[in-house]
Amino acid sequence: MSRYVVEKTIGRGGMATVELARDTELDRLVAVKRLFASLVGDEIFRERFLREARMAAALSHPNLVAVFDVGEEDGLPYIVMEYVEGETLADLMRRSGRVDPDRAVDLLLQVCAGLEHAHAAGLVHRDIKPQNLLVRSDGVVKIADFGIARTLQATRLTQVGTVLGTAAYLAPEQAAGERVTAVADIYSLGAVGYELLSGRPPYELESLADLALERKPPPPLGGVPAELETVIVRCLSRDSADRPQSAALVARELTQASSEPPTVQMPSPARRPIHVPRRALLGLAAALGAVLIAVGLALGYSRGDGPKPSPAPAQQDVLQRGETPAESARLLAAWLRRRSG
Repeated sequence: MSRYVVEKTIGRGGMATVELARDTELDRLVAVKRLFASLVGDEIFRERFLREARMAAALSHPNLVAVFDVGEEDGLPYIVMEYVEGETLADLMRRSGRVDPDRAVDLLLQVCAGLEHAHAAGLVHRDIKPQNLLVRSDGVVKIADFGIARTLQATRLTQVGTVLGTAAYLAPEQAAGERVTAVADIYSLGAVGYELLSGRPPYELESLADLALERKPPPPLGGVPAELETVIVRCLSRDSADRPQSAALVARELTQASSEPPTVQMPSPARRPIHVPRRALLGLAAALGAVLIAVGLALGYSRGDGPKPSPAPAQQDVLQRGETPAESARLLAAWLRRRSG
């Protein structure tokens, strides 16, 4: 840790402190999160803390807090993160109250962009709330604290009655200890949007049991375009199947409901890259080469040269120059262009 010179403590969470420090090697300010000493002996908390570092370090997106380094000092694990100069969304709402709908849409679209990227990587945040959304001084929103995020393949709670997060923003299935997927983050996003637009959370709850048993829809939003309210209410659907099934879909609906063109680019639904085996690529290249040869012969025939049973010597020379079918096809295409020109 000698590389990082701590300047002051800037926050305390449920299991760690956050300090402002200077990276002496790169001469930049960073945020250092340290696990509480009282939790170091607890393997569950320790693993959760380190999991945050590994997961967050694998993500790179403008709307996610970047992780630069991880390590231990005197037995205390720490994470070095991007320092975000600004305030939390909770601070912003305490200071200004409810937010204008157009600005709320811009803020929510940025959260959608970060979530879409994380979900595409197979991660669910599980604790989207105003305290974990940082608003930079230039208006950029960054999602922080993936400390309780888990891979989508391991989102079933391992201990009965153990649920993490803040009740007002938890999806009902999460509060009930059921399997949690990315659409749980969509519910939390809707809860944040509701609070942005109304100045209050969708439900006033005293316990997770209250949320699990809650059946009434939240009070109507006043002074909000009906289309925008519809999007927020859909996100807050108790049945996860009734919610938009991706952050990108939420972003699209928010954009369509906005009275002004948003200043934030809407995220596109993530697509898995298509893997094409190398053998198939070579076969395709060879087929392309055969097609180009046929085209060359047809061109020769149309000029009165008549059909040729095999490539012309110059053509054959071009084909032999390519070490792979793909290279041969490329060289042949260039040769045919020159010949026909």
